[in-house]
Amino acid sequence: MNEKYIKKLIRIVEESEIESLEVSSWGRKIKIIQRLSPPSNGSGNTSAVVQPVITHNQSGDVNPPQATAVSVAEPSTPPVENTDDLVSIKSPMVGTFYTAPSPDADPYVSLNQKVTVGQVVCIVEAMKLMNEIESEVNGRVAKILVKNGQPVEFGQTMFLIEPDK
Repeated sequence: MNEKYIKKLIRIVEESEIESLEVSSWGRKIKIIQRLSPPSNGSGNTSAVVQPVITHNQSGDVNPPQATAVSVAEPSTPPVENTDDLVSIKSPMVGTFYTAPSPDADPYVSLNQKVTVGQVVCIVEAMKLMNEIESEVNGRVAKILVKNGQPVEFGQTMFLIEPDK
């Protein structure tokens, strides 16, 4: 599916009152979810989230999305001062950094929390698209370098992860 087609689908969802739309084309499926948040200044505020649902490999077999586990580290773990061994999670685009899927939801991760490969750690909103950013390593969140709602630049480090040894 090309970007122009996906943007058109997002516009359709945003302009309608439907909550989600799932589309299949050429062996790929996407699901667009409109998250309605309560109006804060008298005008409705919505955002659309695009997420792949199922992918197909060359043989036609279905690969279901990977499940991620969330566990919380003991709060007694001291913060890391030496950043030489830490792995950066950088923003893949210019956008706005969000710690949670909605304003009233719990954050994806917190300081000293254990993370696994593929676990969503934040969202970067770009052009009204909510892009889930995933951890590329197993480890512990050593530092969160961006505050909720702040703009981020391409390549800006958002998290420092202490990898498991």
